[in-house]
Amino acid sequence: MLRPVVAVAGYINAILGGRDYARYVDHLRRNHPESAVPTEREYWRDRYAAADRTPANRCC
Repeated sequence: MLRPVVAVAGYINAILGGRDYARYVDHLRRNHPESAVPTEREYWRDRYAAADRTPANRCC
């Protein structure tokens, strides 16, 4: 019974971007090792600011 709940929770987390910061950090470390890794708070602040600058990729 717990397995479907975990699967749904993982799906929702993926839709909402729950792993995006971790993937970004992995990308930076692999491809740009000289770059400083932003904190998670900085990452989300910059991501939302970029979305506000280019609203074409969202529904509302």
